[in-house]
Amino acid sequence: MDEQEPDYRFTLANERTFLAWIRTSLALIAGGIAVVQFVPSLGVPGVRHALSVALVAAGGVLAALAVRRWRQVQAAMRRDEELPPTQVPALLGGALFVVTVVVLIVLVIWPPTGQ
Repeated sequence: MDEQEPDYRFTLANERTFLAWIRTSLALIAGGIAVVQFVPSLGVPGVRHALSVALVAAGGVLAALAVRRWRQVQAAMRRDEELPPTQVPALLGGALFVVTVVVLIVLVIWPPTGQ
């Protein structure tokens, strides 16, 4: 199919969306680092480090998915096709919900140890 450069406004909008996903991934990575550095030990050994690893990994995966999504959208716009659907927002929201529930359970059942 014949490819053409899309209107620059759509290209810039796609880029802004990509940068928003990158900011979100950086926030997850920074949150993971902050958890391991600043959160006191929780009642269950290893939970703090597991949470940190989960947040940092989620940030890295989200950054990779953001690049993939940006390329897919750009290619679809060049081919004048419909934009491809994505499940990334639902997956991110679901993952953050699960992390929140786990943290709340740990905090209620096993409160942080006194230091």
